[in-house]
Amino acid sequence: MKFRYLSTILISSLLFSCNYLDFDETNGLKTKEDMYKYFGTTESMLTNVYSYMPQDFGSMDHAMRDCGSDDAEFGLTSAVVQRFNNGGWSSIKTLDDKWTLYNGVRAANSFLKEIESVDFSRYQYEPAYQNWLKKLKFFPFEARVLRAHYFFELARRYGDIAMPLEVLDKEGANTIAKTKFADVINFIVSECDEAAKVLPLTYEEEPDKQIGRVTKGFALAVKTKALLYAASPLHNPTGDKELWKKAALAAQEIIDLNFYTLDPNGAANNIASKEAILLRMNDDNSDFELYNFPIRFTEGNRSDSPAASNYPSQNLVDAFETINGYSITLGNEGWETEDPNFDVENPYANRDPRFAKTILTNGMDFKGTTIETFVGGKDYAEVSMGGSPTGYFLRKYIQETTSFVPDQTVLAKHHWVIYRYAETLLTYAEAMANAFPENMEYTDDVYKHSALWAINEVRGNVNMPAIENCSQEEFMTRLRNEWRVEFAFEDHRFWDVRRWKIGDSTQRELYGVKIEREGTGFKYSKTLYETRIWKDCMYLYPIPQSEIFKNSNLNPQNTGW
Repeated sequence: MKFRYLSTILISSLLFSCNYLDFDETNGLKTKEDMYKYFGTTESMLTNVYSYMPQDFGSMDHAMRDCGSDDAEFGLTSAVVQRFNNGGWSSIKTLDDKWTLYNGVRAANSFLKEIESVDFSRYQYEPAYQNWLKKLKFFPFEARVLRAHYFFELARRYGDIAMPLEVLDKEGANTIAKTKFADVINFIVSECDEAAKVLPLTYEEEPDKQIGRVTKGFALAVKTKALLYAASPLHNPTGDKELWKKAALAAQEIIDLNFYTLDPNGAANNIASKEAILLRMNDDNSDFELYNFPIRFTEGNRSDSPAASNYPSQNLVDAFETINGYSITLGNEGWETEDPNFDVENPYANRDPRFAKTILTNGMDFKGTTIETFVGGKDYAEVSMGGSPTGYFLRKYIQETTSFVPDQTVLAKHHWVIYRYAETLLTYAEAMANAFPENMEYTDDVYKHSALWAINEVRGNVNMPAIENCSQEEFMTRLRNEWRVEFAFEDHRFWDVRRWKIGDSTQRELYGVKIEREGTGFKYSKTLYETRIWKDCMYLYPIPQSEIFKNSNLNPQNTGW
């Protein structure tokens, strides 16, 4: 079956005004009327709305947002991502503020206004006319879900946000007030509910069979994610169970579709996976590998020292259980676990299968050879020379077939997951555990599945032992760890730390490992790589001071900034 990818390349003729809330497509070459005169250019305007979707999992000059959490470190100490960790973050020195998402909002607002008056009836005798009409009926709802998604991305950063629902002039952009977080969430839910009534589950039976478009599943996913954040401790300090029930029911809507399934092989770079609810697809390239391969595999193409690479931490390594379901940590006296089958001589073997798909460690096979991160090994070097500051390399999303060998270069596709079904299941598990804290096996006629069932669906998908019934406190500890290992390097940990309000206990110290030869084996020593700064104001981003100067109605600034 032949599918067509949704292109996310911007139209070269589009120019945008510098004010993020003031949208004007007219550039002297083509007017709005010109852009909506033909189906092809109308479709391109919707493609432009799509172009603001995230990818690279928060990449900031090659740094993933996980490097602002306890899961990872970025090689360059001068990189902007370090402001998350070193106290250099402020309303004047912002990073990842994504105020530019208002470009996506205004593009959606303009599209929704113009699509109302689009009339292609003059082309009714064209062979493609009926297919155009079939696609057009979905366009406004795709744009509404995308706008809702952008509002969510802004709200989880700033809390209360400006929420323009129409194209603003300069005066309107500079006077619009903030909308309360709860009201933003309610709007997102309403928009997604309306869109879900119209959008298909798949475009396989639609014209062009396009992949990468917003579906009914993604509309419900945006709704589910918004309600999860609304119910989480950051925005629900009293633990209101009704908010958790709403999140559970939203997740159950996706489960009840009976359309998505977990993929034991993972959904990354797999457009055919029934787990992937939405992917952002890209052309073949090698940038991700160039910056994240161990340096000896880059054939001299990476010249930066230290490397602008993302390195998993020992903190994250310790989150992966043994294959038998026991916790394991590297302590000051070596490896610690109650697993009787653990082999201290081979500590990275027989771990949760997700470990080897996420992290590249000493002794692992990679590109036909063995990784050596022990002192003196082929992949060991001082950080200043491109070595790993933590003793680990990234494996997740790495396309191993990529090659930089001269005259034998190989590129690969990178399809970044926006949302996948495992997130639905863990959302449901978390919501049920908080809505019905007295019983992790609770079900009734409304809530058809238990929290325990949902988490064990995810664990069972990778052949990890099921979690047995336990107290809510123990369950939440296991669940938070499950979020961490299942979605490592998929732009979750940074946000989960914030919505759970656990930054003070998790973001202070980042550890690595030092591996030394000892006889025929190795000695593993836990090392403190970095002491980080955490302040509770970091649970939300500061509103850029430059925006407050332009619009005083964006006051008050978020607490602590």
